[in-house]
Amino acid sequence: MLSRNHFRCILAICAASPLGLMAQNARAPHPLITAPVNETKLQRLAGNTRSEAKSENDAGAVAEGFAMEHMLLQLKRPAEQQTAAAAAVDGLHNPKSPSYHKWLTAEQFGQMYGPAESDIDAVTAWLTMKGFTVHSVYPNRTIIDFSGTAGQVREAFHTEIHHLNVNGESHVANMSDPQIPAALAAVVKGVVSMHDFKAHPMKSAMRRPMKNARAQDTFTSQGYPTFAVTPADLATIYNLTPLFSAGYTGVGQTIAVVEDARLYDNSDWDTFRSTLGLSQYADGSLSVVQPAPAAGGSNCNAPGLAGGDDAEATLDAEWATAAAPSATILVAACANTRSTDGTVIALQNLVNGANPPSIISVSYGVCEAQNGEASNAMFNSIFQQAAAEGISVFVAAGDEGAAACDAGANGATHGIGVSAWASTPYNVAVGGTDFSDTYANTNSTYWASTNSATYGSALSYIPEIPWNDSCASGLLANYLGYSTTYGSSGLCGSSMAQRDGLVQVAAGSGGPSGCATGAPDISGVVGGTCQGYAKPSWQAGLPGIPGDGVRDIPDVSLFAGSGVWGHYYVMCWSDVRNGGASCSGDPSTWAGAGGTSFGSPIMAGIQALVNQKTNSAQGNPNYVYYQLAAGAASCNSANGDPGTGQCVFHNVTQGDIDVNCAGSEDCYGAAAPVTGGRRGGFGQPQANGALSGSSDSYSPAFAAASGWNFATGIGSVNAANLVNNWPGGQ
Repeated sequence: MLSRNHFRCILAICAASPLGLMAQNARAPHPLITAPVNETKLQRLAGNTRSEAKSENDAGAVAEGFAMEHMLLQLKRPAEQQTAAAAAVDGLHNPKSPSYHKWLTAEQFGQMYGPAESDIDAVTAWLTMKGFTVHSVYPNRTIIDFSGTAGQVREAFHTEIHHLNVNGESHVANMSDPQIPAALAAVVKGVVSMHDFKAHPMKSAMRRPMKNARAQDTFTSQGYPTFAVTPADLATIYNLTPLFSAGYTGVGQTIAVVEDARLYDNSDWDTFRSTLGLSQYADGSLSVVQPAPAAGGSNCNAPGLAGGDDAEATLDAEWATAAAPSATILVAACANTRSTDGTVIALQNLVNGANPPSIISVSYGVCEAQNGEASNAMFNSIFQQAAAEGISVFVAAGDEGAAACDAGANGATHGIGVSAWASTPYNVAVGGTDFSDTYANTNSTYWASTNSATYGSALSYIPEIPWNDSCASGLLANYLGYSTTYGSSGLCGSSMAQRDGLVQVAAGSGGPSGCATGAPDISGVVGGTCQGYAKPSWQAGLPGIPGDGVRDIPDVSLFAGSGVWGHYYVMCWSDVRNGGASCSGDPSTWAGAGGTSFGSPIMAGIQALVNQKTNSAQGNPNYVYYQLAAGAASCNSANGDPGTGQCVFHNVTQGDIDVNCAGSEDCYGAAAPVTGGRRGGFGQPQANGALSGSSDSYSPAFAAASGWNFATGIGSVNAANLVNNWPGGQ
């Protein structure tokens, strides 16, 4: 950590340097704690209670000695430091700025833009006085790692930790918002979490194709036509092949995938590479680590399989190497604790580590409204810090359409929302597409009838539509002969939709940030009133970008289909107990899946090719993405190849990410409640409406369109054109 004298040097003697100019703009933080700590004057830290923490789920208080390990306290910066930090990140990405690409270390970022040292000392002293063990203050000076017991939490934060029974699952959580002495509230945002509800991976299980699909087979799975996407297909479809031929394969680059589970078997990664044609790139390597922060100490415990999350770790590592076969793939994994998600610990430790990677991929998420005030603030802060360090962060936008608060449900009931992990202004949010060839009956145009030696069969770029497996998809309804998606006479009200499993919240995610910064009345409850992140300066220059004043996602999208249209990704995952399969025998028996989990590590891999060509870290790539996409009105994905051959991005203009819904929150056309039967239950609304931006008329949430759109953002990428047109390329 920088000494006080060093910091004075930065502010004075070193002021002529770009680093000194940034420090001068930041100035020394003024203390926010100006009154004595009085335990009788408390302030509630609003928006930090899970909605599941309610009486009907309450199974009683945990024991007083119940261990709450490695809680993370999120601190606030003074307003002027926050403003200066945002301006500094803009300058680091502006070629006309003297600070352009003069990336900071975690220590420098903390010294320049963190709270005053006296404030940090006061908070750590209070925690210690309350009996907690303070393990470390992170170099960014906004996170304090501490542990204690449920009894100490109750006494210090005035909230009880209880056992919960939620839909048959056991959990623990705080039952009310924490409260702290009002004097400390000026610098304390909250505890990132006091519960064991974890983020969900953005992986969608492989599904069989529609029964009346008209495709020609590359191979047949369970009697249905199937086109499984392999690394060779990826290289063809997204134009990676010319880059590989030119030597841009990720040599010298490190891509970290952030996990809460270990790989089931490290040899699966080797099998993936050897079976699917990647082992020829001898520089490619796999490293599995438990990252630790530069501040010292160890809060990253060895992870297990985390209930099948080893599948997420496996696909992240495999598809990152598919896009950058000569890069080092770093699986950075920490075990979940009773209070903190292991992925959060791994992420904090990577960005605050002594040698952070230049690229990070994250494939987990939680909706903004459910994530909580302190956790939302934490993601915004850590991703901002990452951008200042030159780290490019890619995050899966989600697999719930515009209904991020209804992950895994049969229908959306909480209205429009997005993932808090993907919606900050400092990361790339990666959405999902599918291929339109089955819909257009043109499979034979884009797929060979046989596979190559490395199991490739794609012939060229394939026109794309938004990934959507819900009965609310307009394209699915049209293809299956329905004039509408919603209501008892629409696809979502049909026995066909029930039979084929289409009554589900499953689509690539997008939408406006709505609960990122939070407001006091949200109280951590889904559906609360709150505000989103302000629209970043770089999200401009394209028709279709809403004038809504908030951050909109996704930024880019890649294939994410899970099989409804006959396309999905393969993976080599030998954890047969959790549904895995090794890559041996006939390809129809291999493991496969879809979801935006795949797009995030693939885009991270493509960024590694950019970094290799420019010989430089790039920080937040969105500054460049939106510039390169500007004016590309002719880059309609429907034109296919060679119609979009000169484009950097393919603008997806057909289809939507709408999902079926029930209730009154942003839901149009749902049939009336039923009094019995399998669907809806007694007196419950049927999930056969369609998520809509209007309750008076059908306005699908959301449709693809010319220019930027909520369904796919800028669209998908032509990797060779992206790398070769990147500013500063050699």
